[in-house]
Amino acid sequence: MSFNIQVAIASTRKRHYLTQSWKHILPHSQCFDNLDRIARLISEYDIVGLQEVDGGSLRSQFINQVEYLAQHAGFPFWYSQTNRNLGKLAQHSNGMLSKYQPKETIEYKLPGMMPGRGALMTRFGQHDNSLALFLIHLALGKRARQQQLDFIAERIKDYPHACVMGDFNCSVDSPEMVSLFAKTDLCLPEENLLTFPSWRPVRNIDHILTTSAVQVKEVKVVNEALSDHLPIAMEISLPHEIHING
Repeated sequence: MSFNIQVAIASTRKRHYLTQSWKHILPHSQCFDNLDRIARLISEYDIVGLQEVDGGSLRSQFINQVEYLAQHAGFPFWYSQTNRNLGKLAQHSNGMLSKYQPKETIEYKLPGMMPGRGALMTRFGQHDNSLALFLIHLALGKRARQQQLDFIAERIKDYPHACVMGDFNCSVDSPEMVSLFAKTDLCLPEENLLTFPSWRPVRNIDHILTTSAVQVKEVKVVNEALSDHLPIAMEISLPHEIHING
């Protein structure tokens, strides 16, 4: 599963961007209720990539939200990547949760005019027979996204069995995504899944992409409005030689 949780702010109407904007700075009483609801949702999955998570600041009541969700959803393995550290005000992070022990986790800083975007690679299984998951949250600007996807494309080449998931901030038919598919073995999704905004989805900006060696059994949008994005989930099948829990 890939899910942009918007630091546990349950925006379910457009007006909430205005009326709940203070929650991006100050703590709020619904924070832990929302986190608990998210924990119940993600507990059904084996591996979850999270975007817009707070690593422990005033607005999250100094709780690392990745760690909190890992503990409450039953994930023994988790990793928090802080990409924009604003001290006590905010800890903008990505997070990877897993029920399998990864062999390797690598943080990358993504290129762009403004710092603060990152990618997290988590590898499962032996190196020659492994599954590599890349978790990303791309920039809002087209030029920066192109640079960031070029960066990812170079690293994907080392892994025949790979997934790239996260908030891409662009649709699969955008020029930068067309370029990504041309430079890698990532497959164009068969369905145009709408994930944003959660209350009336009209945009296809959250994706789970796989290389051709990964068999996709099912992919779907999960209709749970716990953020301004809807989560996207995928079930995959791997060749017998790849043991992600071994």
